[in-house]
Amino acid sequence: MNEKLSGKPGPSLLRRDDTALVVIDVQQRLLPVIEGGEKLVGNLAKLLRFARIIGLPVVVTEQHNLGATVPDLRDEMEDLHPIGKIDFDCFRCGEFAAKVSDLGRRTLVLTGIEAHICVCQTALHALAKFSVHVVADAVSSRTADNHRIALERMRQSGVTVSSTEMVIYELLERAGTDEFREALKLVK
Repeated sequence: MNEKLSGKPGPSLLRRDDTALVVIDVQQRLLPVIEGGEKLVGNLAKLLRFARIIGLPVVVTEQHNLGATVPDLRDEMEDLHPIGKIDFDCFRCGEFAAKVSDLGRRTLVLTGIEAHICVCQTALHALAKFSVHVVADAVSSRTADNHRIALERMRQSGVTVSSTEMVIYELLERAGTDEFREALKLVK
């Protein structure tokens, strides 16, 4: 039966009961050299607040020796404890792989830095088991070229490229709810 007629979402639409948000390595020592770092942190803060509104699970990583997650995001993370790692691909870290597996979600929304290193390697690895979305305005690199090339490579490999607002509205699904009214404050 045609998906549009059956009422089932298409294969690349996000569903809140099957999605987890991943925030990769948005750390104090790296952020000052990241292209558009302030915008990136602002969009990540929106996504973290939104995740709380709808009860979306969140996994956060920190690359060793780059300091803690930036304060603006730590304030939004409440009870989340970042997973320390030394590998660029988050799935090479056993604690991360176990945490994601334990969530039982089949779709990952990836955010963070750097787009062409940790985010890209994690996305490409995840494609074997997950539907992967990367949030273009919530990932970045030290240079605009590396950011652009990373998004192109991930898209060519099968990753869905979205934006912060696209993620929010897809997961909301409808207007007129209390969640919608709360989320609307984030995007206005």
